[in-house]
Amino acid sequence: MRSSVFIFAAVVFCASFSFGQSTPYVRPDAEKRFKRFVNDTVGPFAWVGMAAGAGVATATDTPEEWESNSKGFGKRLASNFGRNVIRNTVTYSLDEALKLDSHFYRSEKKGVGSRVGNALLSTVTARKTNGKRTVGVPRIVGTYTANVIARETWFPPRYDWKDGLRSGTASLGVNAVFNLVKEFVFKR
Repeated sequence: MRSSVFIFAAVVFCASFSFGQSTPYVRPDAEKRFKRFVNDTVGPFAWVGMAAGAGVATATDTPEEWESNSKGFGKRLASNFGRNVIRNTVTYSLDEALKLDSHFYRSEKKGVGSRVGNALLSTVTARKTNGKRTVGVPRIVGTYTANVIARETWFPPRYDWKDGLRSGTASLGVNAVFNLVKEFVFKR
């Protein structure tokens, strides 16, 4: 486990020098950053994502204590909403405090390798005010915090913080997949 984390960190560090944007980065103003936070937390795409996640979890009956019916779907949707609020609030707060920008920006480069690298790297990096990448502490902390709090508070008693860490890692992986979709599927 530690060796895979070390290897991942080394790849991210090395890749941060290879996958930049060709156009200059301009940090969004405070109003735009706040609107983005609100939209990511309670906007239509946020609700679609939370509902889809609740649907998948209901279909797979995870966690099984919440049953595989409409009541269970409601619990899963509420859980996804709670995690989304925590994750986005922590991420936004740390972004503002550290003067970082964790938002995903599509690559300006045309090569597939550069675009894949940008999408994957954006999962664990943020932009400084000058546009350079740095470790994305806000998104990483926000993701793990949301999942650990959920497992320790409203999930069934058999779950604990270790399950939250596993779920946080899975959430970062899902975020990487969504970044790939945003990079290649959605048009500019």
